Amino acid sequence: MKIPTKVIASLIIAMFCVVSLSNAQTTEDKSLNNKQKIIIPIAAFTATGNLPKLNTALNEALNAGLTVNEIKEMLIHIYAYAGFPRALNGINTFSAVMDQRQAQGIKDTIGKEATPVPSDFDQNSYGHQVRNDLVGRDISHRTSGYPVFTPVIDKFLVEHLFADIFYRDVLTHQDRELVTISVLSAMTGTEPQLKGHLRIAMSQGFNKEQMTDFVAVLNSQVGTGSAERATQVLNDLLGTTISVGEKKAVKVIRNGQVTKAPSDHFTGQATVASRFKEEGQDSYRGGIVNFESGARTAWHSHPVGQTLIVISGRGLVQSEGETVQDIAPGDVVWIPANEKHWHGAATDSAMSHVAISAPQNGSTVAWMEHVTDEQYAR
Repeated sequence: MKIPTKVIASLIIAMFCVVSLSNAQTTEDKSLNNKQKIIIPIAAFTATGNLPKLNTALNEALNAGLTVNEIKEMLIHIYAYAGFPRALNGINTFSAVMDQRQAQGIKDTIGKEATPVPSDFDQNSYGHQVRNDLVGRDISHRTSGYPVFTPVIDKFLVEHLFADIFYRDVLTHQDRELVTISVLSAMTGTEPQLKGHLRIAMSQGFNKEQMTDFVAVLNSQVGTGSAERATQVLNDLLGTTISVGEKKAVKVIRNGQVTKAPSDHFTGQATVASRFKEEGQDSYRGGIVNFESGARTAWHSHPVGQTLIVISGRGLVQSEGETVQDIAPGDVVWIPANEKHWHGAATDSAMSHVAISAPQNGSTVAWMEHVTDEQYAR
């Protein structure tokens, strides 16, 4: 992957600005974060049965730091809105993705398990409470509509969906509503339910700007049809005129979640922050990796290469069979495709760099064995 000189220069300037301003950022971020944006295509492609695109979305989610159990929980949640066939197809696709990644030596974070249901769990009481909290009013004793016409379906909704499923705390209620509106936007004929759940999503804390982001992600990653459905319902709900094609010329990506680099792939203390991604399919993505002194990656390679831009401190990089090279702020390091290498901080200095790479079949890296202390000392 070759990145034009102007792009590299712009990224250097931009990332220096990100680093210098990150501690001064005090205003609330009103845009969807990276995790939320990743949830949308997973839910949508599961609902529509587009398994090849779901495969790519699942790999991207794992590469971005979502846990295995978070993704499993999304697929479990989806069955309540898209049915068992779609959910099971999604689960089987995810299982195949995990088998492939494990064969490549990739060790993904499993994540937290759902809190066990207590022995005295009152599904009816809990389910009514959750549903009432979500819709913002007490609808426990309906006198018309489907609960009266077919009471058993309301019982299933209350005691299973809003109790058994919503009690599982792997996802927040806000995350669950994002999954739900993504599913309903992707499906046809679900506009009444979509309107209700868009209202619930906003009651759970999503604002107009985030809903605009939601439509934009649908449009760029899922399809125009899904984006148009969501736009029409959202405009009707809010009395707005959001357009599918509405797009800011300049897009600002705020600092995302800082995650600890996994010990399976790093030695010492390292974190990853400010992840970014070009909006085109299978295009470049990256983030800022911060190494404390002595920290480094394991040996690894990238299917289409990688570019590193050093922004602070002093570091080291080595290609297998070659001598270790020093790197300093302003240095740009190009690693060829499938080249076994490692990089990290010097023994007496922290180091931060921007890492940019592009995926191949949804994967950007193949991890190998750790760099030994002896190799690092050389």
